[in-house]
Amino acid sequence: MKIAAIDIGSNAARLQISTVLHNDNSVSFKRVEYVRFPLRLGHDVFNYGSLTPASEERTTKLMQAYKLLMELHEVEGYMACATSAMRESDNGHDVAKRIEATTGIKIQIIDGRKEAELINNVVVQALDDRQYLHIDVGGGSTELNFYRNREKINSKSFKIGSVRLLEGKESKGAWRKIEDWVEDNVDTSQEIIAVGTGGNISKLFNLASKISESETTRDEIERIRNHISGFSQEDRINKLRLNADRADVIVPAADIYISVMKWAGASRIIVPDLGLKDGIIQLVYNQLCKRKHSH
Repeated sequence: MKIAAIDIGSNAARLQISTVLHNDNSVSFKRVEYVRFPLRLGHDVFNYGSLTPASEERTTKLMQAYKLLMELHEVEGYMACATSAMRESDNGHDVAKRIEATTGIKIQIIDGRKEAELINNVVVQALDDRQYLHIDVGGGSTELNFYRNREKINSKSFKIGSVRLLEGKESKGAWRKIEDWVEDNVDTSQEIIAVGTGGNISKLFNLASKISESETTRDEIERIRNHISGFSQEDRINKLRLNADRADVIVPAADIYISVMKWAGASRIIVPDLGLKDGIIQLVYNQLCKRKHSH
């Protein structure tokens, strides 16, 4: 059985199609198709407050392409979620309705809390009983979750993200709000390990020297950040081989991860290869199981 997740973010939209694998009593998901396309909806929304007709047209075309891929893979269930950019756009819900009318793809615009919860459901599987601060930086928002003994103690969504910073549109006092939240909610008397999710931290992690296959240090992330920032946009694309839509946001994103880690006193970061799309896959699977049981 194959299921799919569509994640429409402020920077890019992703389609992941996974096969459901059953092994004795456990269920796992194997990625069989992954497509990422840089729509940059955040550029419109953070600058003009709404999505432009050009962006709507490109999003519609992309959903048509994703729909065809899902049909070819004979996907049994899917869910399409839109986050920060569509959420804050004046015409986000209207655009989503028109896209559904044209393509048949129903886009659910989810709030920061739901977004964090979906990511948490998969991230928590990568933790043990120590203290963790999970940092998820998107194009438009940053979600922080504090864990102890695999239990979420506290979480908050902030209106600061890589595309927002790039456009100079982060909400006033956003940095200060994060620092205050970390101070009030994170117990820094014991060791805290950061957990990073999001496309930018995955890229930074790929370029970094690692302690283990899923862990590196804050100093190393900072070293990579400073290395990249020494290159022009053009050289980041040509010499460092970064995608154009990654090259300009990776430094602002790195600044968020590094700052949060400093405030929390975290010197190490774990980067599991997980994100919103994996949380959506999990949810789609659970819903399909419920449906099958109710029949």
